[in-house]
Amino acid sequence: MKKSIVWMASYPKSGNTWARIFLANYIANAREPVPINNAHIVAMGDSITKTYRMVAGGPLDVTNIDQTLQLRPRVLRGIVANNADINLVKTHNARVTARGVPLIPDNVTRSAVYILRNPLDMVLSYARHYGMTPEEAVSTVSHPDNANPPDEETVTQFMGSWSEHVRSWTGKSAYPVLVLRYEDMLAEPRACFARLVQHLGMPLDVERLDRAILFSSFKELSEQEKKQGFVEKSEQSERFFAKGQKDQWKTDLPARLVKKMKHAHRKVMTKFGYLE
Repeated sequence: MKKSIVWMASYPKSGNTWARIFLANYIANAREPVPINNAHIVAMGDSITKTYRMVAGGPLDVTNIDQTLQLRPRVLRGIVANNADINLVKTHNARVTARGVPLIPDNVTRSAVYILRNPLDMVLSYARHYGMTPEEAVSTVSHPDNANPPDEETVTQFMGSWSEHVRSWTGKSAYPVLVLRYEDMLAEPRACFARLVQHLGMPLDVERLDRAILFSSFKELSEQEKKQGFVEKSEQSERFFAKGQKDQWKTDLPARLVKKMKHAHRKVMTKFGYLE
């Protein structure tokens, strides 16, 4: 069994989709942007209910968390069974063991890309995406048992708090993990996306790189979403691609919630340059 999975990992609303759409454009190397609803072809999800049903070979109750967890090793073995050198897999799961099942097992993993975002901005986007108030979102992303409940589209995703999630992916690892900050991707897209391309072992072509960055710009993505919608948009949110800026928390997140977030996540925020 080949260790071919390269995890595209992040806490929700941290830039994972942006990175995958960039990769779709870089890999396609076309003269027109890849449609955003086709971007999933470069990185499958690890929690797609349909995949678990296929592996189960029979009825699957997605609310039975133990059953879906027991199926997970078979789902991941199915991904690597194509014998490819690299299988890009998107995940919002923390790198932890859930009820005795390792969610990100070493035996199928080649490497990982971990994208993190200032949690003060992430929590605002999280609130919009999941139809929460900012206060509810602050409480949710600070809770050690935070998980996305199962539905007909996805099985349960185990995230934990933002700090725990970041620690799980950026700590000691048996394989290479490329850590990218969302804010650096905004400020220095050439440097950051070049690192991503090289991490995956692809040849770096500057003209191709610049075109893929242009084709995955927030202006391009939001215009595509207006015209054709986006399959990853939640029913609770008006749109998936909002402003895509940093430091929105300074005007949009109430001071008392800023204080709560900093209290809950101070150590990790400081480590990654979000607090001095």
